[in-house]
Amino acid sequence: MINDKRLNDALQAYTSRTGHVLGQLKAALFDMDGVLYDSMPGHAKAWKKMCDTIGIDCDENEFFAYEGRTGASTINLLYQRQYGHGADEETCRKLYAIKSENFKALGLPPLMEGGREAVEEVLAHGAECVLVTGSGQASILERLDRDYNGAFKLRVTAHDVRHGKPDPEPYLMGLAKAGVEPWEAVAIDNAPLGVESGSRAGIFTIGVRTGPLAEGALEAAGADIELNSMSECAELLARLL
Repeated sequence: MINDKRLNDALQAYTSRTGHVLGQLKAALFDMDGVLYDSMPGHAKAWKKMCDTIGIDCDENEFFAYEGRTGASTINLLYQRQYGHGADEETCRKLYAIKSENFKALGLPPLMEGGREAVEEVLAHGAECVLVTGSGQASILERLDRDYNGAFKLRVTAHDVRHGKPDPEPYLMGLAKAGVEPWEAVAIDNAPLGVESGSRAGIFTIGVRTGPLAEGALEAAGADIELNSMSECAELLARLL
């Protein structure tokens, strides 16, 4: 349960941070993995298997910290650490294809508990839902229309941006696609890089701790309020809307 003081403190902190008062919400910008789908454990396994295939040293859990990066950005990070230089575009494409096949082979990830309720709250109040993800994973992107009843007609994916999260570009593009100002929207993300992206875009940013993160990690990354589940997020959206 989110008490009034906690919510008021978050709204005041947002105003202090941006100089704007959160207005009537016209859009909610949702990350995908770890927000709409409980898919991050599968992504971590898929990345680890790809690395094992080509001989890159890594730990499976480290990929939770990279969530929000584009595939190419993650591969470049791994290459820089292992070899002292980045990977070329063709190498990134080939390795991301391997990672994508690994993920697809694991089967369809379940919807995140509370995700559908959060989306339904937004739609019930006449606001727009916008997808803002660093993923380019076709196997999961293709499910959105069916799983979320066509709510995400507006999408920003890894294929649309030059600079992925934590750069503000993905969330700024989401605002532009919805045709709204930052103070007319909320961003919902479960990863430190994604929270930083939403915060830097000037949006009231809800951090949802659905992965193996320490309490307070999302607030430290810039979240205006940190929650423990998408069910809590649905409750908060109902109050904000």
